[in-house]
Amino acid sequence: MLASQLWRLGKHSAIYGLGAVVSRLISLFLLPVVTHYLKRGDLGAVDTLIALVIVLVIVLRAGISMAFFRFYFDAEDDRGRVTVVRTSFWFTMAVATAGLVAGILLAGPISQALFATHARTGLVRAAFVFLWAQMNYEQLTSLFRVEERSVAYVAATVANVAITVGGTILLVAVWHKGAVGVLVGNFTGTLVVYVVLLAYRRFQLGLEFDRNLFRQMQRFGLPLVPSGLALWAIDFADRFMLLKLKTAAEVGLYSVGVRVSTAILLLLLALRTAWPAFAYSIKEDKEAKRTYSFVLTYVLFVTCWVAVALSLLAPWIVRALTAPVFYEGSRVVPLLAFGGVAFIAFNVMSIGIGRAKRTQFNWVVTGVAAAVNIGLNFVLIPPYGMIGAAISTLVAYVVMFLGMTVRAQQVFPVPYQWRRVALVVAAAVGLTVLGKALKVPLAGAIGLAAVYPLILLPLGFYLPVELRRLRALVPLPR
Repeated sequence: MLASQLWRLGKHSAIYGLGAVVSRLISLFLLPVVTHYLKRGDLGAVDTLIALVIVLVIVLRAGISMAFFRFYFDAEDDRGRVTVVRTSFWFTMAVATAGLVAGILLAGPISQALFATHARTGLVRAAFVFLWAQMNYEQLTSLFRVEERSVAYVAATVANVAITVGGTILLVAVWHKGAVGVLVGNFTGTLVVYVVLLAYRRFQLGLEFDRNLFRQMQRFGLPLVPSGLALWAIDFADRFMLLKLKTAAEVGLYSVGVRVSTAILLLLLALRTAWPAFAYSIKEDKEAKRTYSFVLTYVLFVTCWVAVALSLLAPWIVRALTAPVFYEGSRVVPLLAFGGVAFIAFNVMSIGIGRAKRTQFNWVVTGVAAAVNIGLNFVLIPPYGMIGAAISTLVAYVVMFLGMTVRAQQVFPVPYQWRRVALVVAAAVGLTVLGKALKVPLAGAIGLAAVYPLILLPLGFYLPVELRRLRALVPLPR
C-alpha cells in the first residue's frame, strides 16, 4: 500500500514537474534576452511589481484557494463538488476584478510610492492585469489538480508558457517595449489559455454561490492569510528592502541569483501541485502518517541533491545565461537553494495541520519567521547587500520549518525519520562547503554533485529494502 501511494504521488509530481521544468527552463533561457534589452533598474522594477502582485493575490484570495482542496474532498458526491467549484470560481472572479479596477485607478500613486516617480505608471497597470489573469487562471487549473488530471494540467501550462515566450520575445527584442513588454508578455499566455479553459469548463461554472459553504471555507482559509503574508515577506520583502537600502541595480543583480536558484523550486512546484490532493485523498490516518513520513525523507533527499548541484554549478550557469555585468548574482545561489530545501520541507510538514483542520495558528509560525527575516534584512543588507538578503531568507525558512514541525506534531503527530533527514541535509551541506572552500573547477563541481547519493551509503542512510530495490535496478558486478 505504501509503495502504491508513493508511486501515485511520484507519478503525478513527475508529470507536474515536467510542466514546471518546461516553464522555468524557458524562463531561464529568456534571461539572455531580458538582461540584454533591460537595464538592472528595469529588471529590478519588474521583480518588485511581481512581488507586489503576489502579496495582493494572497490578500484577495482570503484563503479560499487552499480551502477549495480541503472542501472538494470533503464533499460527499458530485453535486457537492460542483457547488464547491462554483462558489470558489465566482468569489475569485469578483475579488480579482475588484483588485484590477483599484490597481488601474491607483497606478500613479503606487508608482510614486515604490519608485519615487510617475514614469512607471504603465508598468503598474500591466502588473494589475497580470494579477487578474493569474488569479482566475490558477482557480480553473486547480480543477485539473483535484481531478488528478496531471497531463491536462501540464498541457495547459506548456501552452501558456509557449505563448508567453513568443509574446515576450516580440515585445522586448523586436518591438523594444522594455519592462512593460516583460509583464505584458507574462500575462498574454495566461489570458489566452484562461479563455480556452472557460469554454472547456462551461458546464461546471453555472451561476451558483453557496453562502453557507463559503462561510465554512472562510473559517478554514482566513487564518491562512496572515500565514501567506508572512511567507510573502520572507520570499519578497528582501526585494523591497534592497530597493530602499541599496539600489534597483542591486535588486536586478539579486534577481539573477534568485532565478537560477528557483530551479530548486521546480521540485516545490511539482510537489505543491500534487501534494494537497494526494495527501487529503488518503482516508485512514494511520496510512497517512506512514506515507507522510516517507514523503519527507525522499523529498529532502531529492531536493538536497539538486541544491548541491545548483550551488556548485551556479557560476557557470550564470555565465552561460547572462551578460558579464550580472555574473556576481551567482554568489547568492547556494544560500537561496538551501533556503528552498527548508521551504519544501515546511510544505510537506504543514499538511498535517490542514488534515486536522487546525489552521488557526499557522500565522504564529510564519509570523515569527517573517519577523526574523525582516530583522536580519535590516541588519545585514546595509553592510552585505544581496548576500545579507540571501542569509536572511535561509535563516527564516529554517526557523519556519522548525516551528511548523513543533506545531504539526502537536495536532497530527507523524513518526518522521529524523535520523535519515539529518543525514541527507548534513551530507549536502558538507559537500557544498567543501566544493566552495576548494574553489573546484567545473569538472570537480560536477563530480561532487554526482557522488552525493554514494556519500550516503557508508553513512547508513538507505534501508535494507531500498538497497535491494537499488541492486535490482542497477546490478553490481560480482
